[in-house]
Amino acid sequence: MPREIKLSLSPEEAVENVKILQQIALQSGVSANHIKGFHRIRQSIDARRKEPLILLTVSAYIDEPISARHLTAFEWKEVTHAQHSVLIIGCGPAGLFAALRLIEKGIRPILIERGKEVRARRRDLARLNKDGIVNEDSNYCFGEGGAGTYSDGKLYTRSNKRGNLQRILDCFHHFGADEKILYQSHPHIGTNKLPQIITAMRTHIEDCGGKVFFETRLTDLLIKDGKVTGIQTHHGDTLTADALILATGHSARDIFKLLQQKNIYLEAKPFALGVRIEHPQSIIDQIQYHCPIRNPFLPPAAYSVVEQVNARGVFSFCMCPGGIIAPAATAPGEVVVNGWSPSKRNNPFANSGMVMSVEIPEISKYLKRPPHPLLMMEFQQQIEQLAWKAGGGALRAPAQRMMDFTQGKTSNDLPECSYQPGLQSISLTDVLPSFITNGLREAFLRFGKKMKGYLTNEAVLVATESRTSSPVRIPRNPETLQHEQISGLYPCGEGAGYAGGIISAAMDGEKVAEAIALRLL
Repeated sequence: MPREIKLSLSPEEAVENVKILQQIALQSGVSANHIKGFHRIRQSIDARRKEPLILLTVSAYIDEPISARHLTAFEWKEVTHAQHSVLIIGCGPAGLFAALRLIEKGIRPILIERGKEVRARRRDLARLNKDGIVNEDSNYCFGEGGAGTYSDGKLYTRSNKRGNLQRILDCFHHFGADEKILYQSHPHIGTNKLPQIITAMRTHIEDCGGKVFFETRLTDLLIKDGKVTGIQTHHGDTLTADALILATGHSARDIFKLLQQKNIYLEAKPFALGVRIEHPQSIIDQIQYHCPIRNPFLPPAAYSVVEQVNARGVFSFCMCPGGIIAPAATAPGEVVVNGWSPSKRNNPFANSGMVMSVEIPEISKYLKRPPHPLLMMEFQQQIEQLAWKAGGGALRAPAQRMMDFTQGKTSNDLPECSYQPGLQSISLTDVLPSFITNGLREAFLRFGKKMKGYLTNEAVLVATESRTSSPVRIPRNPETLQHEQISGLYPCGEGAGYAGGIISAAMDGEKVAEAIALRLL
């Protein structure tokens, strides 16, 4: 039986297997030739002391041959002529993992994706970044792989209880992700590597007999006697199946409007709103690693912060070391920002969402409208349109230096920034409501006290970070996972309000697929 051993290593030692073997032998009280091999089980960084350490847990094989790492054994079936089929609207992580799980159960998935396949999507992103032209069906949010494909591929989640986390990581690894995702505390694939993994998943779905329709939008739901029977697409086609998974992501406003038009019950949902803050990566490295220059054996540093300001949470979101701020708008006339990193995280800037929760009663008061299911979506859209006007068009984003923001000054100039469409110096109070700017201002002052050097005019705030989660929830029965009103309709993933990131969306996709299989088989 392999032995689990915990090691504290220098960054230099942690990258050399010979050094790790020596430390295993030392801790085990045997000579190194007794150690036949090891697998990394968990790996994290302890940066609390002056000299950061790598905390490594290994499965060590002492006086026994090393065996292969235990991975999930997936049993995908041929489903071309399966008795049952399921329509899946959306080809993001929830939709893809639902499809793969259905195939394991012997059910044929038919995926409908409004955007383009992952490689063709790149051309639309290039036009978005360089020319400020938004393709409403192909952008950072819409297209094969969903919002995560070109915004990083972070695989960290606190939602382990929602499903089998290891299955999801093993599946990503099976389709080409680096083995590191299986043991790192904050696994990350990288925008440069995730597209080919997503392509491999889709190709496998098709090889098993599943079907994928790209550049196809859902325009109507077919419902009879309280049960969904199929869909109509913008091409005029009618598609039918035994069930429908709605996995359209947090930005499919047309789908929320369609559901409301069909009198399908929806709920407004709180979300978080704020800015994306960008520092030179060197500043974050100095703060987190307590040294003027980062050890080359350490990765670019990340951070996670949270403060309670007037009983409301202000927190960092989707932190991207060595990353880039990207335009995430899904329609003309709005500015939305997000962040991503390549696998090496080797860009000179570090960015993070910095957001504050917004609640339904205060937005009802702010908009002077009674609460209704699309209230928070309308508020979100209004803020993004204000940002467009303040930026002056062409996706230029409103921005302000960090200290200037805390002191109520409009910045005379702005620092270099990774956001390609460009920045416009304004006071962010012209875009964001006062209850957001006041909370952010106080939180930044507190963060500056906790992290020396964080509060600096070398950092820039870029608005708006507004797509943190869905502003709408599509209620479902907690046991059957079907919509509470429509039989056969399965709301799923981030857009339905049941996930918040790649991993939790993937787990929710699997969960919904299993519920459907339980009903059909």
